[in-house]
Amino acid sequence: MVAPLWNSHPTMMATSEEPLALDMSAIRFATLSDAGTLREHNEDACGTWIETASEILMVVADGVSGAEGGEIASRTAVEVTLQAYRSSPSTWGPAKRLHRAVQRANIEIYDRALIVTELRGMSTTLTAVAVDGTNAYISHIGDSRAYLIRGGEIVQKTKDHTVAAEKRRMGLIGAERFRDHPDRSTLTHSLGRELIAAVDRISFPLASGDAILVCTDGLYNVLGDSELRDIVVDAELETAPSALVRRANQRGTPDNVTAAVLYVASVAPVSPPTGWRKLLPWLR
Repeated sequence: MVAPLWNSHPTMMATSEEPLALDMSAIRFATLSDAGTLREHNEDACGTWIETASEILMVVADGVSGAEGGEIASRTAVEVTLQAYRSSPSTWGPAKRLHRAVQRANIEIYDRALIVTELRGMSTTLTAVAVDGTNAYISHIGDSRAYLIRGGEIVQKTKDHTVAAEKRRMGLIGAERFRDHPDRSTLTHSLGRELIAAVDRISFPLASGDAILVCTDGLYNVLGDSELRDIVVDAELETAPSALVRRANQRGTPDNVTAAVLYVASVAPVSPPTGWRKLLPWLR
């Protein structure tokens, strides 16, 4: 077991079986990363940055297996994304801060792989969610996923960057064939592979009672969407990641497993426009 890393500032990095759970007034979250039942090393990583009671950043990464440095790539991706976001001006807004932070992490991994021969080709998935109290902003590359659970429904907000997923989006294969396709885990995009990463940017408004699940493929490859939803909805927040990881391990997942769950207890009120913004609402 690798002990979680704790900093004096509320930035948290976790790569172990020790769960992390925090309860705040507006946003509550819990995370857990586990090596799984078959792997000796955990190439997943996750971490959080708490800015205020309603503003946090949650990052999950899965180092690419079969390449040297998968574990280093995922940890670097999480650490650099958190640090770059934390040090960026708040005036940029979450979307810009998050995108810049992920690109900074990409360059860090890319440059390190060029310098260290043993790390050539290392890369990782990364799915990061920043919440500002009223909206969620996602930067995503690879095949880790972010789900929104609202009103008893679960919706995958990210798209998988894999060969099989692209074939499915083009209508070349159906849902049944996709589940067992040999290229289901063959990535088309990952962090650190190229100097400029093709990162998806997604945003959506939040509602009170929303839950966001961010996880690696070691979880969703063995648990269906409805099962993920039911576990998150039925479990207490603090135990939801543990329940998800435990169920995946019981199913014999062959991969590392990471689950990060964020619950929106209340949405921050939006201040009404004043001055010229009130008179010219289309400029807001």
